Amino acid sequence: MQTFGTSTPTDLIQRRIMENMSTSVMLLDESMDVLYVNPACEMLFETSRRKACGMNWTQLVVETQDLTDRIKSAINRGHPFTEREVKLETQNNKTFTVDCSVTPIYEPSAEPYVLIELQYMERQLQISREENLISQSQAVRALVRGVAHEVKNPLGGLRGAAQLLERELDNEDLKEYTQIIISEADRLQELVDQMLGPRTLPNKNMINIHHVLERVYSLIKAEDHSGIEIIRDYDPSIPDIYADTDQLIQSTLNLVRNALQSMGDSGTLQLRTRSKRQFTIGHHHYKLVAVIEVIDSGPGIADDMLDRIFLPMITGRADGTGLGLSIAQSMINRHNGLIECNSKPGKTVFRILLPLEKMHAQGE
Repeated sequence: MQTFGTSTPTDLIQRRIMENMSTSVMLLDESMDVLYVNPACEMLFETSRRKACGMNWTQLVVETQDLTDRIKSAINRGHPFTEREVKLETQNNKTFTVDCSVTPIYEPSAEPYVLIELQYMERQLQISREENLISQSQAVRALVRGVAHEVKNPLGGLRGAAQLLERELDNEDLKEYTQIIISEADRLQELVDQMLGPRTLPNKNMINIHHVLERVYSLIKAEDHSGIEIIRDYDPSIPDIYADTDQLIQSTLNLVRNALQSMGDSGTLQLRTRSKRQFTIGHHHYKLVAVIEVIDSGPGIADDMLDRIFLPMITGRADGTGLGLSIAQSMINRHNGLIECNSKPGKTVFRILLPLEKMHAQGE
């Protein structure tokens, strides 16, 4: 089997380009053995380059005879092709949909190669949803700031007037009513402040996200959740991130408490971390992204709620304020990150995406 190596500056540049592509790329020889996979392909197939290289195409995917025959025909006849929305299943039971482009490559005095490009379609749809979430979050913050300004001014006047009135009253029984006005004005003021979220800039430092999760774990363990099984599944290879410790703890804790409330007295809660290479969050592409997942076994979120759960005052519980998820999203947005959610009965996943590149994560 031939190896796929580099020897000239041009080769190095070409390799660098493929290393940074978000499209999954693999190179096969005429026997359908893998010569090269780029990092995006490693992520797609959930395998390392060292393990994949030398394997046969049929060892990577569950037999897709029609596609395999077409790839072999492309190698033999030199005819490239593209097939849309191909469903592939890996040997570890992962199923995904891709657009597949196959291009034969011929070089003098060498056996033919075939270049396979796999465009992950689910990810394209997810990017579109992420862009909508980011736009939604920005619009909500602008709206809340405007409403807060309009509400806080008359609230201050109302409270001041009640205090002045109280000083003029001789009847202590009547002062009870002014105290109600003052306390309700304070309550509304606190609610507005909660909607605005943190009003100070993040105090960012290099931190380990697992220290954040362990802090959250200790906080919920101190509460009464004896019927909940908590599983921690951490990836120790994730490097430190430039972030505000308190804001990451608060945003993650909001997600965890939301999950615990949805499950009631029993269920399974999982705290899981992973990293993704060559990953896009909204409009921005990052070389490395940290993923924190909060997974619960609760009843799930209704479809008509799923697109609105990060809006303030939206809640599925009678006793909920509808602010926890909105505030968490705002905090993560300040780190150039995003919270997304997938839900079905028995499994709801809140996923925090945080770029691990300091120059992008600073947001300055």
